[in-house]
Amino acid sequence: MQQIVSKWFMLKELLKPDIQDLIAIRNWTALREVLSSWSAPEIADLLLDLEPGDRVLLFKSLDRDQSSELFSYMETDDQDALLEVLTNHETRELLSALSPDDRTTLLEELPAEMTQRLLSLLSPEDLKEARFLLGYPEQSIGRLMTVDFLSVRAEWSVSEGLSYIRTHGKKSESINRIYITDSRGCLQDDIPLRSFIFADPDAKISTLMDGSVVSLSAFEDQEAAVQVMEKYDISELPVIDSAGVLIGIVTFDDVMDIQEEEATEDFQKFGGMEALEKPYDATALIAMVKKRAGWLILLFLGEMLTATALAYFEQELDKAVILSLFLPLIISSGGNSGSQAATLIVRALSINEIGLKDWWFVLQREFFSGLLLGLILGCIGFFRIMLWSMATGIYGDHAIHIGLTIGTSLIGVVMWGTLSGSMLPLLMKKLGFDPATSSAPFVATLVDVTGIIIYFSAALWFLRGTLL
Repeated sequence: MQQIVSKWFMLKELLKPDIQDLIAIRNWTALREVLSSWSAPEIADLLLDLEPGDRVLLFKSLDRDQSSELFSYMETDDQDALLEVLTNHETRELLSALSPDDRTTLLEELPAEMTQRLLSLLSPEDLKEARFLLGYPEQSIGRLMTVDFLSVRAEWSVSEGLSYIRTHGKKSESINRIYITDSRGCLQDDIPLRSFIFADPDAKISTLMDGSVVSLSAFEDQEAAVQVMEKYDISELPVIDSAGVLIGIVTFDDVMDIQEEEATEDFQKFGGMEALEKPYDATALIAMVKKRAGWLILLFLGEMLTATALAYFEQELDKAVILSLFLPLIISSGGNSGSQAATLIVRALSINEIGLKDWWFVLQREFFSGLLLGLILGCIGFFRIMLWSMATGIYGDHAIHIGLTIGTSLIGVVMWGTLSGSMLPLLMKKLGFDPATSSAPFVATLVDVTGIIIYFSAALWFLRGTLL
């Protein structure tokens, strides 16, 4: 695969000067011939290397099918820029050639004024279709689906069904599965095309049905499509309305886009910031600051509690200054263990490995995980102090007490950090928030404050009467 990609980049670099020359001399016939064997993703990649003016000229030189496919692979900002320079006639042809789901995605991402302009250019049939899809809530399956699909009737023969597919199949976005409906249009079943082709031509389609169809409601969240496709290992899903009528399908390529968006959003949230609506390089500086400032201020206020906790133990620090040397070690260990646990649980929740009902299982599992991890770090910390004391004598006669303080604190802090990191995502989901908002920085801040309390509580227990 890597070799194929490398060869493609070499070919692109070799042909780019020739393509630029063809654009300069306006030789559209030769340009179309050169690009006829290129796929849409390859042409989209080429566009990024061209000047804005040349991008428009190259796009206009392509035939209708190729240009519409290319348009669906372009970034939103590039699509907007292209639409601004196309004539109304060119825009109308482009919109007409787009699949319904791609057209809906375009319309919902554009500014309102631009959307209204594009809607006015649509044919009555396309306009009705666009308004139908845009009528569903944002982030719903209804916005994602395409209405270009094939359905046959159960009472038809297989040969009648195949004849219908040959006649109408070109308009369908996918024919991997053949959907079966009744006289009211209600979904009854779906059959793989392979089974349909090899069936007896005279057999009734009803004889091929097994009633195991999996469908989605148009009002469900788009993430449901990702989860169902992963669970059943299928490349497309039928979409029904509240009455069970088949109204569209969702295909794998659309779901992949949603999965990428959700993964990016969760990753950004887990880093302690709001999700970006646009790519990083297309996000304005002010917008970037706004997305990051809120969480940063919240985390800062949380860290101020750390200073308050330290002030509470000011006398202990004055008596045993050596305790301050280990403070970063203690609280960072707790924060690290909490971040690990939060990462694992958020990931498990996102791919449905666990749910809210599994909270007791998670609590027990992470309790023992935290205990073992704490014991490992606690033993390392204790023996490090003892060995260092024997080598340098830096801790004097109180080495064993300091070692027990550090070792015990590490056990407690790591356990608490692990439990906090595992339970916070579940709590967030229970309260109706995105579990990813229980970010690693948030967990670390929480553990910093509580870690100080655990540390100095252990110090008071082991060092009272000696250093304290």
